[in-house]
Amino acid sequence: MFSHITLGSADINRSRAFYEPVMAVLGIDQPFKREGGLIFGDLAGQKLFVGSPFDGGAPNPGNGPHTAFLAPDRAAVDAFHAAALANGGSDEGAPGLRPHYHANYYGAYVRDPDGNKLQAVCHRRYDDTVP
Repeated sequence: MFSHITLGSADINRSRAFYEPVMAVLGIDQPFKREGGLIFGDLAGQKLFVGSPFDGGAPNPGNGPHTAFLAPDRAAVDAFHAAALANGGSDEGAPGLRPHYHANYYGAYVRDPDGNKLQAVCHRRYDDTVP
C-alpha cells in the first residue's frame, strides 16, 4: 500500500477538469480543496496529490510508471475510461480482461492531459460475489 502519490501538472485548471469527474466515477472524494493543487482520497489513508512540481520545473511523466486506482466493480472501470476520454485524457488501453495478470483482472489505462499514465482495475469476478 502507499501513503500518497504526487503527479505533476502544467495546468491545474485543466487537471481539475480531468481529475474531478474521473475520480468521482471511482467514488474517490476530495477531502478538501487547495488552491493551486488537487487532493483526492482519505486524509487518514491513501491520497493522490496533483499540482505543480515544488522545484518550479516542468512536470515530466515517465514511460513505464503508472498509478492504478482500485475500482469497486467492472462498470466503474468502464466509467473511469469513458470519463477520462471525455475530459481531456487519452486512451492507453481500453477496458477489458487481462488474464495474463490473473483470471479476473479487469482494467483500463489512460493518460491525463499532462501525460501521466493512470489505470483503474477491478480484481473481482464479473458477478462481484468473490474476489
